[in-house]
Amino acid sequence: MPRTRSRKIKLHGFNNLTKSLSFNIYDICYAQTEEHRAEYIEYIDEVYNAKRLSQILHEVSDIIGANVLAVSNQDYEPQGASVVMLISEEPVASEQISESASAGEAPGPLPETVVAHLDKSHITVHTYPESHPENGISTFRADIDVATCGRISPLRALNYLIHSFESDIVTIDYRVRGFTRDIRGKKHYIDHKINSIQNFMDKPTRARYEMIDVNVYGEQIFHTKMLLSEFDMDNYLFGAGREAYSAAELQRIERRLRREMAEIFYGRNMPVVR
Repeated sequence: MPRTRSRKIKLHGFNNLTKSLSFNIYDICYAQTEEHRAEYIEYIDEVYNAKRLSQILHEVSDIIGANVLAVSNQDYEPQGASVVMLISEEPVASEQISESASAGEAPGPLPETVVAHLDKSHITVHTYPESHPENGISTFRADIDVATCGRISPLRALNYLIHSFESDIVTIDYRVRGFTRDIRGKKHYIDHKINSIQNFMDKPTRARYEMIDVNVYGEQIFHTKMLLSEFDMDNYLFGAGREAYSAAELQRIERRLRREMAEIFYGRNMPVVR
């Protein structure tokens, strides 16, 4: 077969397109007693404290090839944590953008390093553990933003972040803003091919979740919502196992959990089913 030559665009100066990956992850469980709910919040704060989150963001910076300029982190009382990381790599005077298939949609590494030219970039994460005051449902939410200015998309870190949290629900937004110019002055508002965020996920991730896309291609806006496909009650009971509940109680708990997950996934309140 003849080799297909990729069309390359010679840029005038640095690629200054801003690419932003934002996603919210949700972990849900059932904690029957007030004591169990407090233990769940304490557990989440321990597993996803500022130190642990900083380690995750350092891995993300390695994956996208960034230098860490500064890190600020904070654990909050009574719960929650935040980390802000400024990242950069020395800009180049000019670079080429490849529009070949290798530069298009493909799953990112877990966690091999990908070299990129980055500047004026940041990674942030904020956590929000909370519990329902009456029905035993407790949730953990983390909001993560990866914003880069350069050739490569932060979607390269998507798989690593999803695997780092192993969540029940994931809501992802990806946006490309600004423009860059080629040597003839033509503006380019995106420098890579993308039809769906899903195409940047590995096969095991796509198999584990049900997904919905809402994309606005002309505006370079891409949105994907993910809901864990399999439901195993043993993964949602905190502080007590199945043996602590009757069959009827387990059915009621499952209805509560599924309703909570559906409300978060669809973004609206659902009628209560007794």
